[in-house]
Amino acid sequence: MYIGLGIFLLVLGAILLFAVGSTAVAGINLSVIGIILIIGGVLAIILSFLMQGTRQRGGVTTTRESHVDPNTGTRVDRTDVDPH
Repeated sequence: MYIGLGIFLLVLGAILLFAVGSTAVAGINLSVIGIILIIGGVLAIILSFLMQGTRQRGGVTTTRESHVDPNTGTRVDRTDVDPH
């Protein structure tokens, strides 16, 4: 979700920084706004990748199996853990 927002902010910031130049509109420097938007776009993309990585590592599948050993008559328990 944030990757699209990050790309949009990068493009808009690059347009303001490089295409418009160092003009000021009513006391606002558009080049500085362009740099701020580029930084925000990079941060949005980085946060998107970090959030996606934590979502994939969150799941764990556990399988439990229990049976009685016919030779000894004791109960045998086995647990398999499969991290995603």
